[in-house]
Amino acid sequence: MGATVADESGGLVPVHMGSYGIGVSRLVGGIIEASHDDKGIIWPDAVAPFDVAVINLKPGDETCDAMANDLYEKLKNAGKDVLYDDTNDRPGAKMASMDLIGIPQQIIIGPRIAAEGLVEWKQRRSGESQHMSPQAALDAILG
Repeated sequence: MGATVADESGGLVPVHMGSYGIGVSRLVGGIIEASHDDKGIIWPDAVAPFDVAVINLKPGDETCDAMANDLYEKLKNAGKDVLYDDTNDRPGAKMASMDLIGIPQQIIIGPRIAAEGLVEWKQRRSGESQHMSPQAALDAILG
């Protein structure tokens, strides 16, 4: 093609290298295309923007707040990247948002199960969820 560039001394030299555009944005697009469902993204653990989401379904509820804050702090101290949702959105909207974002694991804290000393642990990829103690949820995530 005869393409040249100027070197340090101002002389023209032929171009020996090119870029084919394989960058971060194309990789992210490829991952999303390969790993999603009708609810949204399903991030592989290795590239997820967050490791886990802590979802407080009723901010202002003393039990929910205490459980959510405690889990958030323990996960952060264990080196996990945590997204904490304590917004005032409806519970269904919160859970739909977390599925759309695609965070691999979720800990859901609502007043009914929190009153029993339990949380809901959900895996985004399989959709599997189960009620368990906060410590069991930590153990499952930190495993």
